[in-house]
Amino acid sequence: MESGVSLAWARGMKTTATRAKPAAHKAAGSKPAKTRTAKPKKESKYTLLEKITLTAGGLLLVVFTIIGMEFTLHGSHLSHLEGFGSESPAVGDSLFTRTMEMFTGTHLTDGNHVTVLLNGQQTYPAIWKELRGARQTITMQMYYFEPGKVADTLSAILRERAQHGVSVHLLTDAFGAQSMTSGYVDTLRAAGVHTAIFRPVHWYEMQKLQNRSHIRAVVVDGRIGFTGGFGIADKWLGNGHTTDQWRDTDVRFTGPAVSQLQATFAEGWVEATGNLLTGERYFPKEPVKEEPAEMAGLLDAQPTIGSTPATRFLALSIAGARHRLFITNSYFVPNHDFKNLLVEASKRGVDVRILTVGPETDVKVTRYAGRKQYDDLLKGGVRIFEFAPTMMHAKTLVADGMWASIGTMNFDNRSMVFNNESNLNVLDATTGAMLDSVFLDDLKYSKEITRAEFEKRGLWQRLCELGSSALARLL
Repeated sequence: MESGVSLAWARGMKTTATRAKPAAHKAAGSKPAKTRTAKPKKESKYTLLEKITLTAGGLLLVVFTIIGMEFTLHGSHLSHLEGFGSESPAVGDSLFTRTMEMFTGTHLTDGNHVTVLLNGQQTYPAIWKELRGARQTITMQMYYFEPGKVADTLSAILRERAQHGVSVHLLTDAFGAQSMTSGYVDTLRAAGVHTAIFRPVHWYEMQKLQNRSHIRAVVVDGRIGFTGGFGIADKWLGNGHTTDQWRDTDVRFTGPAVSQLQATFAEGWVEATGNLLTGERYFPKEPVKEEPAEMAGLLDAQPTIGSTPATRFLALSIAGARHRLFITNSYFVPNHDFKNLLVEASKRGVDVRILTVGPETDVKVTRYAGRKQYDDLLKGGVRIFEFAPTMMHAKTLVADGMWASIGTMNFDNRSMVFNNESNLNVLDATTGAMLDSVFLDDLKYSKEITRAEFEKRGLWQRLCELGSSALARLL
């Protein structure tokens, strides 16, 4: 931490006086008495001004850290849901979409076309194709970045498009993209790519430390959008069935919902740069769709005090299920309220299944914290599965085969309370059936956790779960 105060360090040693006793010669040839030299007093390393400055700096650091922790620990408060359960609007009811819009801001519109993409082997080729075909604008917001083949391919495409007159904007998160080098950024900027960092970490803005942009958003010419769990890293390459190839689910879509994703990007960009992107280049007028297509809209989840759009979205989705509820989530750490909602859904006859990470996980603490919640869920009839081949990173929800959500939002405190998140929500039987099929196929490569087996876990696992759960508010 830099205080901005220039400290003056003392240089040199003070001259010390020596005191010697007069020589006493008791006899001829006697040796003179030894002269005693006073040892110099040990000088303090710091001056008074320096001590005051260091103390004040330390206190400020403590204060800002406490402020940051306070923001982190503010939980999502949604302890009681009045009128929910069997009386809540079902996902197939017109009241459901109206209620969802009122409580979360998710505006569903007709005329969208949605394509589900599985893993890097489908997602990256689709993104590269659309980026190479860009004619006017490319806006891209990315949480996670890691050097490698994917990053190099992205750089080459963005630079080529920028040199051909396309307006290219790349926004990365200061925390998730720490490994992005200055050389990488300089090469992009030299080619005409506009780059910015979302919420750089400063000691004087510690309250923003935990509030990250977890969003993945790619918009081409304002007409084609991508979101999901993918990042710019080689770990997403492949088919999601080997330990070095993460399993993920993403989505490509066209239609009015793309403007909502573009607006989400614009919100982050104006905060990072002060420049608000507007006009038809970024928000083109959509032609009227005569043929019916998917109803879709974007959940733009921003942190608020108290219950958040993310918590209200999940509560409404769970309560709206009548037959089945399939949730796939990489960081599944439900709080007490959401455990109760899931159990209540199971008790009213909903087939509730959770698919989450197994031993192959990038954050073991989060896995242990999630497993701490298993016992109550299993007792309540919720079925839990852990994906075996590799890291399961997908974030999807599908209720009754018709209400589907694909995006960046995890089922944990971080996403619920203080991350910026984006999920495409679709009310469509075709998309719902697709996600149902993907979910059931993933179960073939997963291990179901039974209550009897779970109760036999060892003491060490129980201790890890207990300790990790104490940190759940920070995960």
